[in-house]
Amino acid sequence: MASPARKKKTLGYFKFGSVLFSTTLSLFIVGLFGIILIQAQSLTKMIRENIEIQVFLDKNLPEDQLASLQKDLASRPFVLIKSDSSSLRFISEEEAAATFVQNTGEDFTKFLEDNPLRDSFVFSVSDEYQSSEQIDVIAKELQDIPGVFEVSYMTDLVDSINKNLLKVSLVMGGFILILIITVIMLINNTIRIALFSQRFLIRSMQLVGATRGFIRKPFLVRAFFFGMLAGLIASGILYALIQYTQANIEGFAMLQNLELMLILFGALILIGGILSVLSTLRAVNKYLNMSLDELY
Repeated sequence: MASPARKKKTLGYFKFGSVLFSTTLSLFIVGLFGIILIQAQSLTKMIRENIEIQVFLDKNLPEDQLASLQKDLASRPFVLIKSDSSSLRFISEEEAAATFVQNTGEDFTKFLEDNPLRDSFVFSVSDEYQSSEQIDVIAKELQDIPGVFEVSYMTDLVDSINKNLLKVSLVMGGFILILIITVIMLINNTIRIALFSQRFLIRSMQLVGATRGFIRKPFLVRAFFFGMLAGLIASGILYALIQYTQANIEGFAMLQNLELMLILFGALILIGGILSVLSTLRAVNKYLNMSLDELY
């Protein structure tokens, strides 16, 4: 039976626990930030879907003209399609009056003989048309349609959303860059330290004529396995954390995107394997190129 001392001299061996723990922790942090980005994207989408344009119509339009207007608006590319259906909806002047009374508590029908509100079409704007300039163009285009009295949208809201989203994107982009550099350094240093005990065995293999590729192979295979295992464990912890959060925070599930989550988990497993292999390759090459005096 091989003794523990003998086992440590096996080519390709390095400390399992420390490397796995450090790599898992690094990938967990990356994955956690990835989940935040996915949720931020979902939240951004929900906010952008609240950017609406309201098209007020002339009074007493005939039914056929209303139907024609609705068909025309629904076919426009800037009208958001959500869940395979158009976001365009018709609000009659009676519905508008009822909503006004409900929101304000004041019934203007008691002292006004005629309803001053108008029929209207309301729709959300597609993502690619949500800049202030594009919405201005859309408003002018709609204003020229026969039967349209006025086009209304919240200009300040559009500008505020776009400016704030740009600032958030820049800040998060900076954090991502710092995080990636930190994770690479952490994994690289952990593996380099783990391989330190193998430096004399590497030199011994060189002295007996082993090729560089033969020496590298067991290290790289083991590193790839550890990296993918760390990514799998990190993904499992993140999934459990998501499930726990969904069960305890109402509305949290609305921010989840299953497809992007699966892509993130797959990326963590792949990144874990690749980074571990690259870090191991760098460390092994370093010891292969060292002189005997430098190894001491």
